[in-house]
Amino acid sequence: MTRQFLRRRKKLSYARYGYYFVLPFLVAFTLFQLLPLIQTFWFSLCDYYTDTMTNTQVGPVFSGLANFKAILISRRGVWLDTSAVDSLVNTLIIWMMNFIPQILLALLLAVWFTDIRVRLRGQGAYKTLIFMPNIITAASIALLFNSLFSYPNGPVNQVMVSLGILPEAFAFIDQKWSVRILIAFINFWMWYGSTMIVLTAGIMGISPTLFEAASVDGASSRHIFHSVTLPLLKPILLYTLVTSLSGGMQMYDIPKLFTKYGNGDPNYCARTVTMYIRELAFTGSFQMGRASAVSVLLFAVTGVLAAIVFYMLRDRDAQPERKVKPRG
Repeated sequence: MTRQFLRRRKKLSYARYGYYFVLPFLVAFTLFQLLPLIQTFWFSLCDYYTDTMTNTQVGPVFSGLANFKAILISRRGVWLDTSAVDSLVNTLIIWMMNFIPQILLALLLAVWFTDIRVRLRGQGAYKTLIFMPNIITAASIALLFNSLFSYPNGPVNQVMVSLGILPEAFAFIDQKWSVRILIAFINFWMWYGSTMIVLTAGIMGISPTLFEAASVDGASSRHIFHSVTLPLLKPILLYTLVTSLSGGMQMYDIPKLFTKYGNGDPNYCARTVTMYIRELAFTGSFQMGRASAVSVLLFAVTGVLAAIVFYMLRDRDAQPERKVKPRG
């Protein structure tokens, strides 16, 4: 009996239980992400218009690549859909202004918290305070900063005028670059703590013996960072950069709620791609086809930028060596 039981137990396969656990995710992903993505691709090839006789919306009507041509093709150096190009440029500018200082400060804090020589006390309290802004909702922070920098009686204006920093109240929310800087700062303030936690976990995953060996050999903290920490942290940096890029290109809530009329003013300098997509799809003539085309282009641009990041942070040591043919 014992031998038969052991033989049956060896024949049992527990691999199917893994599929059972993955099944809910696959169902949710298919229903709420994959099917809407396919539908968006279809809508981008269609057009909608309003019937003037009945005042009703007609569509979707297949129109091929007409929506993409209207966005991408320019005539005499002028883009047919300048708003799509401008919103993409705005999104990239705000994301870069946010991410560059975010990754630098998060990396500095992560190295500082994990440095054996520093041995900072109360790290848990510092990490909690730094991570705290990420817990607050983006809508609350955007409205808070809108009130702080309001003109002319906002708290920031009152303090800066009373201290003599400004001769008079400054309209922060009515100036192009001040709006962009403030939106980028809000994103930076919200997410640098989360980035620091991820990088800290990555550094703690590196074997301590490597740091100890470098210290015994007389390497300074700067040399240890450049020669040990940074090369071994590349996979975590890649993950952080790609996820930040994906989230930054879909920026919506903070610029929507922070700007005066919720449309990226002044002069649409803070209107992001997702804000423009919503304007096309749900306001005015309800151009669902054009909005879907912009969504597809946003997907393509994000994919291209992510591929560039993957290429730049690839492991060059793992590349196969080229064989040199002997001469003669």
